[in-house]
Amino acid sequence: MKILLLKDVKGTGKAGQVCSVSDGYARNFLIPKGLAVVADAQAVNTARIQAESDSHRKKMQRAKAMELADGMSGLTVKVKAKAGENGKLFGSVTAKEIADALKEQFDIEVDRKKIIIDEPIKTLGIVEVTAHMYEQTAAKFKVEVIAL
Repeated sequence: MKILLLKDVKGTGKAGQVCSVSDGYARNFLIPKGLAVVADAQAVNTARIQAESDSHRKKMQRAKAMELADGMSGLTVKVKAKAGENGKLFGSVTAKEIADALKEQFDIEVDRKKIIIDEPIKTLGIVEVTAHMYEQTAAKFKVEVIAL
């Protein structure tokens, strides 16, 4: 029996794939558990349209991320922190503080989990930071740490 998989099934195939399996396996396991449907013309066409929609959405997200990364590459974000006499900070500058400063100063929203700081920022000055925007798309920008 030909079926269209709705979810990944180990040993059978990936979601959206048309597979041939035994009638009993399809009728007794895959279809009742909602893992597959019978591969008729309507189901195959629906899966094809869904795949095209997903592909288009990913392409648009990648284009938006590339545009945002290009806009961020030349920025210098100013972050204020408490510092001692030698220019050493009390604590360190976190990715959350950088994300908040980006939102406040340039109205750019970046998830704090996507900001990559090579080593903790514990002194005043300018440091280069990377923000991972999307698959294989990253933006490098500068963070200037200023004493309060």
